[in-house]
Amino acid sequence: MFYAARFSLFMALGAMALAAQAQSTYPARPIRMIVPLAAASAVDNAARILTQKMAANMGQAFVIENMPGASGQIGADKVAKAAPDGYTVGGFNDSIMTMLPNISAHLPWNILKDFEPVSLVATVEWGMVATPNTGYNTVDDVIKAARANPGKINYGSGGIGSPQHIAMALFAANAGVTMTHVPYKGASQAALGVAGGEVPVAFQGLATVSSLIAGKKVKLLGVSTKAPLAQYPGVPTVSESGLPGFQFNSWFAIVAPAGTPKEIVTRLNAEVLKALADPEVQEKFRAQGLTMRGSSPQELGTATREQLTRYGQLMQSAGIKAE
Repeated sequence: MFYAARFSLFMALGAMALAAQAQSTYPARPIRMIVPLAAASAVDNAARILTQKMAANMGQAFVIENMPGASGQIGADKVAKAAPDGYTVGGFNDSIMTMLPNISAHLPWNILKDFEPVSLVATVEWGMVATPNTGYNTVDDVIKAARANPGKINYGSGGIGSPQHIAMALFAANAGVTMTHVPYKGASQAALGVAGGEVPVAFQGLATVSSLIAGKKVKLLGVSTKAPLAQYPGVPTVSESGLPGFQFNSWFAIVAPAGTPKEIVTRLNAEVLKALADPEVQEKFRAQGLTMRGSSPQELGTATREQLTRYGQLMQSAGIKAE
């Protein structure tokens, strides 16, 4: 018994030594970031800007892997089931973290149990966009059209439970109108649907549609921020142009699989904050309509729990549910 116990102790100490050595040399190979959203979405754009600087600082490449589908469920499941060694992380939006769990009772993962929070990265500012030839020049025009044609005004989204879906559903509920949801396979596809006239309007993260706005492929009717944005002069807020008090944005955060060593989570968090402090990253984020945040893992965990409760209440009051 004594020799068996001593052998087990030696094995345990050896495993601890190997783990410590692995953490001290981390990262020793490229890190994969799974983004459960389409390429060119707001989170994807932000992830590429951020990880380019993190890779330069850490001396290892970051490989972005887009896994859209089922409103982010598929990609999030890949992160949840990945080895908790710091070499797979997730670049999530708050739809995956706090909206989807409120409308999908049978997710294969639990956002509070199957992931380690790393850092909040940025909030994504939003706005309502329209196909240029629709005749909609203001948010109020959309509200009036929806009131005159109940259920006949379509809007696009990145899928059921996506932030585009939630934003417009909350908007419609607050405006007292009925609109028809047309889900696409991702935010960028929904934005192209507006540009191509397949659907007349949508709420979108400005990082997703900035190039379409600049190219006059879509018209920005209003921003869903508290105050107008300097990068879009002359564009009013949704609140002041048709729906008083309405605000909506989303966030981009980094998470790791549950069980990832604390030392690695701490290192990743420090590298996120270091990258966000870089003036070039800050300028690129601003140009994309992103507001930099940064946080501790604990702060992200608290924000996730609070937002889960908040969206649960909002979605229940607005009657939003899986379709």
